Amino acid sequence: MDLQPGVSGRTVLVVAAADTASSLHTGVVPVLATPRLVALCEEAACCAVDPLLPEGTTTVACRVQFDHLAPIRVGSEVQAEAVLERVEGRRITFTVSVTDASGLVGAGRVTRVVVDLDTFMAKAR
Repeated sequence: MDLQPGVSGRTVLVVAAADTASSLHTGVVPVLATPRLVALCEEAACCAVDPLLPEGTTTVACRVQFDHLAPIRVGSEVQAEAVLERVEGRRITFTVSVTDASGLVGAGRVTRVVVDLDTFMAKAR
């Protein structure tokens, strides 16, 4: 496994009704939901490292720290970026941010752990 700090991944989302707080039952407002922003950041983190992982391994989230800073309407486009900041054994930490045409929407850190897929699934309850 050759994961080095600085590797990055990006994802883009055009906000749909299914991405809103009201659709995800995390509020009543029809704007981009915080859990969907976090998922977008995790997707960007996976895009950064998945091609570099040995076959039969994957990463799973173990910690998320995230500040949601601006409401985003349906139809707007946002871009998430994850930059690998630190590698500590199997634990990898990313700095994540989400932006739109007007600037920063949210930012934080996502920590993931590299696991053997078969071993991990054998432990699932």
